[in-house]
Formats: sequence, C-alpha cells, structure tokens
Amino acid sequence: MKKRRHLLSILALSLFTCAAIDAQTKKSPNIIILLSDDTGWGDLGPYGGGEARGAATPNIDRMANEGMQFWSFYGQPSCTPGRAALITGRIPNRSGMTTVAFPGDGGGLPKAEWTLASLLKRKNYNTFFAGKWHLGEEDYSMPIAQGFDVMKNVTLYHLNAYTYTDPDWNADMPDDIRATWVKGTKGALEGEAGKPYREVRKIDGKVIPFLDQYTEEESIKWLKENAKKDKPFFMEISFAKNHQPNLPHPDYVGKSAGKNKYADCIVELDSRIGRIMDEVRNLGIAENTLVIYTVDNGTWQDVYPDCGYTPFRGTKGTDREGGSRIPTLAWWPGKIKANSKNSDILGTLDFMATFAALSGQELPTVDREGKPTIFDSYDMSPVLFGTGKSKRNMWLYFTEDELAPGAIRIGKFKAVFNLRGDDGAHTGGLAVDANLGWKGPASYVATVPQIFDLWADPQERYDLFMNNFTEKTWFLPTVQNILADFVKTYEKYPPSPLQSQMYPGPITINDYIMMKNVQEKLKATTTAKRSGGG
Repeated sequence: MKKRRHLLSILALSLFTCAAIDAQTKKSPNIIILLSDDTGWGDLGPYGGGEARGAATPNIDRMANEGMQFWSFYGQPSCTPGRAALITGRIPNRSGMTTVAFPGDGGGLPKAEWTLASLLKRKNYNTFFAGKWHLGEEDYSMPIAQGFDVMKNVTLYHLNAYTYTDPDWNADMPDDIRATWVKGTKGALEGEAGKPYREVRKIDGKVIPFLDQYTEEESIKWLKENAKKDKPFFMEISFAKNHQPNLPHPDYVGKSAGKNKYADCIVELDSRIGRIMDEVRNLGIAENTLVIYTVDNGTWQDVYPDCGYTPFRGTKGTDREGGSRIPTLAWWPGKIKANSKNSDILGTLDFMATFAALSGQELPTVDREGKPTIFDSYDMSPVLFGTGKSKRNMWLYFTEDELAPGAIRIGKFKAVFNLRGDDGAHTGGLAVDANLGWKGPASYVATVPQIFDLWADPQERYDLFMNNFTEKTWFLPTVQNILADFVKTYEKYPPSPLQSQMYPGPITINDYIMMKNVQEKLKATTTAKRSGGG
C-alpha cells in the first residue's frame, strides 16, 4: 500500500512538473518595439545602406541576418499619424491623429482608443514606454494613461520644436513670443500609471544630442528589472534619431565614414539598438522575446542634406511610396527563420492583430468607453512563423486631411489620386521626383488616377492607365468599388475629431457664401422636421 501511495505521489509530482513546464513553454512572449524616426529606407545595411552610404550598421545587419526582413512594409506619411496607426491598429483619421501637433496645442490620443499596451494589459503584461511619444500633451493622452505602467524620458513633440526657444537657434524670436512658447512647451517627462507625471528636464539644442542616451539607459534598466519576472512584458522604445535636427551624441561625432551629422546619427542609432539587443541575449530571454525594428514614416527629404535616403518616388508627407514604405525587421530566435525575406503587403497597422494573437486574445469589438470600434489590422503571425501568407492584399495611403485615401495599392498595382510633391525643386537631370514633400500642396488628378505596377516600376515612373503599349483602365472600377466599401465603414464607425488643427489657409468670400448657404439649408431642413413637415 505504501509503495502504491509512493508511486501515485511520484506520478502526481510528474504531472504537476509537466503542467508547469507546459505553462512556461506556452507563456505569452515578451515583445519589444524599437522605433526610429524619419530613418530612410536606404540608410541601413540590409536595405543597401550602412557601409555603402558611409554609416555602418553592424547591429541592425545582424538583426536582419538572424531574423526576417520586410520589403513591402508600410507606415504613414508623417510622425503623429505613423505613431497613432502603430499603437492603435487603426488608420489615423479614425482616432483623429492625422496632423502633427505643436507645443501648447493640447489634445492627443483619445482615451477611448485601445493601444498595444492597453490590449496587452488584459493579458497581465508589464508595459514600458521610453522616448518620443508625439501623440498629444493632455493627461488622458500620456503613455501612462494609455496602458503603459511606466514612461521614461518621454518627449511630446517633433524634435526641432525643442529648438524654437533656444537663443542659439532663434536669436531673432521676439521676447513675448519666446515667453509663450516656453510656457507651452513641456520638457522630458516620466511617470507611473495612476500617478501624476513629472518633468525631469527641459530640452533645448544642447540637450537634444543626449536624448537617445537617456532613452537607452532607462530602457535597459527597466529591462533588467523585468526580464525574469513571472509576467511577460511589452516595451516600446522610441528613439529621437533620425528626425531633423540630427545632432549626434558627442561620443559619435565624426565616428561615421561619411563624417557628417546624419551619418554619425545612423551609427549612434545602430549602436544603441545593438546594446538593447545584446541585453536581451545576455539576460537569457531571447527565445521568448519578439523584437521588431521599424520606422514611423518615410524619410523627410525636404531638409536635405540633414535627411535620409529612399530610392522611391516622393518623400515624407506624400502618398508616393517614399512617404510610407519603411524598413522593418522582426527577430525571434527559434520562432522566426534566420535570414528570411518577405515581400507581402504589411504595415505597422498590423501589430495590433498580431499581438492580440500572440497573447491569446481576440481584438475588442468596442472601444474603452464601450462604443463599437473597428480595427484596420491583420495578424502577421503566419508570415513571421513561415506558416502562411499575409491576409492583407492592399494598402491605403492617407495624407493629413484625407478621409478617403489619396492612393491605394492592390497587389502589385497602385492607383495614385493625390500628386502632392511632384512639382517641387528637381534633384537632378535624372530625378524621378521633386523634393517638396509636405511643403507642397495637395494636387488631385482631374479625371483618372495614375496607375503603376510596383513590381516592374517601384519608383512610380510609368503611368499605365492608358498608353500605346498597355492599358490598365480596368483597374479604376476595381479601385472605386473597394473605396466605396471602405468609406461605408465611416457610417458605423465615424472618424474622431481632429486632435490638432493647423491653419489651412484663407477662406475665400465664395467659400464663406457657400458655407452660409449650406448652413441656412440645414437650418431650414431641421425646422421643417421639427414642425412635422418632413
């Protein structure tokens, strides 16, 4: 009898041990997003840059060699919408985050929005954010109000906004205007969820070179503290590089072969990413940690030579490929095949559905205030693990005020309606585009879009809509049907009000008269309905 009880005890212990091992094996993965700013497609070694452009990127090269490199991956055309799409899994006009906010504008990411962090909190993740946020300055829009447990070295604006009040940069700014900007500009912030945030330092041109150092240090410190805890963790580490002005840390001045500020900043970015990756390896958590490197938007070429390189037509701020196609890598030893390449249509919008799947949950059907919500996100897991193709077969391109897209890619074909950026200063006799970017006006085609085959012509040089050797006029009705279905989603899920609004230019007298006529007609219709007339 004793022997039997002993055997049963051993069996129970074995079952318990197996269950514990199985639970540990199935633990939701740690997830780290490494996000850089305005970095050009061709700046990094895996995309033809690195040493070839005078700025070696050995750590990013290693990440690509050990993981997956994407060739048709998209962000949005500028910083705020790029970050909003990444963190919400929704096209930016759904959240109202379509334009870049300035210091003192207020507003921000609506509190009703789901974010990657708030989604993962439902599965008991520890969450951390460091670096550039750029999604508003109201309390409800801060990282610690949007699902992050901790935020460190958070900056709220585009990098050059911190030079406005610096006399070394703008000595001619009138004192009264300088005082207004100083009052409205928050410096670097930190805080914990449920507590007021703190300003830890003011930022000017002299502080900018050190911002990524602080982001790296705070990130590695938190990583060490949370790596071996029972809970999985999510980190978004958002570097200031390579947004203009590119001011390298003193340790990296002159360290690039190119011997210029932008190249030095690329070397610095690579080094900081390398140290975070090394920490993941050294902590022994690599086999259960997904790391994604990506960028918010296409490169900002308006500020040449303080900018990156893209081989594509257009720049940040346009619906051309150069505005939204971004370098992206995914790394997960033992799960993602080393040195793999993928050309499926994917984008930062797809992180939401992917992280939901990896953490074992469905996407919410209502927002955080209980109202119906919709996501524009597809699960990338089959692509990452080599078990299937992307379910996404199209990409919609939006500039800051487009409710319907200014361009659409379906498979290999792309229809372009918004020609913005095509009329700037040409960069040379063989230039395929202009360098005006988002300083240029939106200019829409009169009757039909331009149509390009992105496989044969990724630089969008040869319009195939109608010419003497081929004709793609059949593509227009296809596009129109898809866009009509898309616009219908606004009926059930209306877009949010814009969170910031820049002056769009003068209102003409005709505009005013037309607006007044519309208001009078609406008022008459409302009055008729109230009196039972309609």
